[in-house]
Amino acid sequence: MPPDTPTLVSPADHILGPHDAPITLIEFGDFECPNCRQAAPAVKLLVAKFSAQLRFIWRQFPLEEVHPHSLGAALAAEAAGAQKKFWPMHDLLLGHQDHLRAKQLRAYAEQLELDMARYDGDIDDDVYLQRIREHQEDGHRAGVRGTPGFFLNGRYVDVSFGIEHLEDAVEKIAR
Repeated sequence: MPPDTPTLVSPADHILGPHDAPITLIEFGDFECPNCRQAAPAVKLLVAKFSAQLRFIWRQFPLEEVHPHSLGAALAAEAAGAQKKFWPMHDLLLGHQDHLRAKQLRAYAEQLELDMARYDGDIDDDVYLQRIREHQEDGHRAGVRGTPGFFLNGRYVDVSFGIEHLEDAVEKIAR
């Protein structure tokens, strides 16, 4: 049975670009994944280059068996997102992959000037765990096996041989 396409857009999604853009790029990512860190600058360039046509959505796909701090990082990003700071936290986490322990995550939240009582409560109560599990289930249904997993307008884009395949795919749609 072929995999499903991922849910295209949800009100809870973290979106860069116009919400009504004709091109939707979804990344299933893991903040502790070196390949996600390597892909991030290319994705930012795509978002800038196709700024009127492309919306980028990040979905949490922590590979907990391989990356022991990935779930905590995903929870921290979601807690920051609740305070309208998802993308700054996203960038901090990908930029500091070797420093994703709880104490370090809390320091990033302080650096972003989050309401720390709210952040601590969200983390302590696993407020966003269900959302992360839903992202993972959506990714599994769509056939995501590793990160980053990219979908362009619902179709999987294989970047295992280079991120330029993603840019080529966006270019074809944007014409």
